[in-house]
Amino acid sequence: MPLFDDHTPRRVTLVRLAGEIARAVVALGRVAVEGEVHRPSNPRGGWVFFTLRDRVAQMEVKVPPAAARRSRVVAGERVSVVATLQWSNERGQLHLLAEEVVPVGAGAIAAMIAETRARLAAEGLIGRPARPLPVLPAAVGVVCGADAAVRRDIESVVAARCPGYPVVFEETTVTGPGAEVSIAAAIEAVSTAPGVEVVILARGGGDAPSLLPWSREEVCRAVAACPVPVVSAIGHEGDRPLCDEVADLRCGTPSLAATAVLPDLDALGGALDAHLARARSAVSGRVEAAAARLARVDPAGSLEAGLERGVRRLERARLRLSACHPRAVLPLAEARLRAPDWRRPTWEAIGRAGGRLDADFRHLQALSPQRTLERGFAVVSRASDGAVLRSSAEVDVGDVLSVRLAKGGLAAEVVAAG
Repeated sequence: MPLFDDHTPRRVTLVRLAGEIARAVVALGRVAVEGEVHRPSNPRGGWVFFTLRDRVAQMEVKVPPAAARRSRVVAGERVSVVATLQWSNERGQLHLLAEEVVPVGAGAIAAMIAETRARLAAEGLIGRPARPLPVLPAAVGVVCGADAAVRRDIESVVAARCPGYPVVFEETTVTGPGAEVSIAAAIEAVSTAPGVEVVILARGGGDAPSLLPWSREEVCRAVAACPVPVVSAIGHEGDRPLCDEVADLRCGTPSLAATAVLPDLDALGGALDAHLARARSAVSGRVEAAAARLARVDPAGSLEAGLERGVRRLERARLRLSACHPRAVLPLAEARLRAPDWRRPTWEAIGRAGGRLDADFRHLQALSPQRTLERGFAVVSRASDGAVLRSSAEVDVGDVLSVRLAKGGLAAEVVAAG
């Protein structure tokens, strides 16, 4: 007979009971719980605390700093909290340790996107100049989910426009908690793949909460930091996630994005044929024009014209040489020899020339500024700029003057002027 019946309590220590509760909580795993935000606070260290409640239940929520940066916690808003349950031995309480807090409802989601848009616009990431797409990229990168329909749409465009064209697919989580981190990592990975020169972001349609990761700040910054142009093709034509405003090109569907990025080999061949035809036409025109000019050339006439030009040049050279002949120079020399008056003695002519030279020298000495100074005159100038003064009106009291004399000079200060 058992010592205790079914109604007999099992005796356990408090530590053991707390451990069993903690193990049972861990077994629940990650949960997504909806409710209303009540009494939010962020007292220290970047943590955010609030109470998640509905009509009949409530639970405390703790948001670590890393998760708080990508969460929206506003009093009164209905949110979805992705978290794990934790048991606190010290306080004897259960609480949710949040990985992500996102609003539920179109209005709250729109408000969250507006806040993100304002931050990105302040940094110049929205409205920046779009980068041109390469005409013939070496390879095309595609970030998409495991959705076979999106990949099949892009592959069908490849088969129709350019079969076998190199396309690098990077599949990742595109919706749900933490999807923005996976998308950002996928963008970085595919953009650095060998040969990739343009990236397509592709996803099918969905409601506002499922498309929210494409409006998160992490994804928008990854698009802006991508080293190659990015084409956004998220959802359907009416869907406008925030990454559309950061991307270099926005397309309504993944198929349109593939059409915009992938080259049409038939169209490229036609364009190349047209360029070759224009080049042949231009070359043919130039050859015909050159042939016409060559046909107009008269070799005999050209030879006669060249001979005539040569004869004229030889005639001009002969005239210049004739001008230098002694017979031509002799009459000029004879004229210069006849100019002197040889009937008067040479010494008499030299004496008269010397007298004229002495008179001119004495005249120059009389006009010399030095002789003027030796007669008692002086040259007065301003010491500041060296300008020679001719009137007392050109100076002010206190000016320093430089006075040049016949021998030496001196400086003077103006004490009165009039």
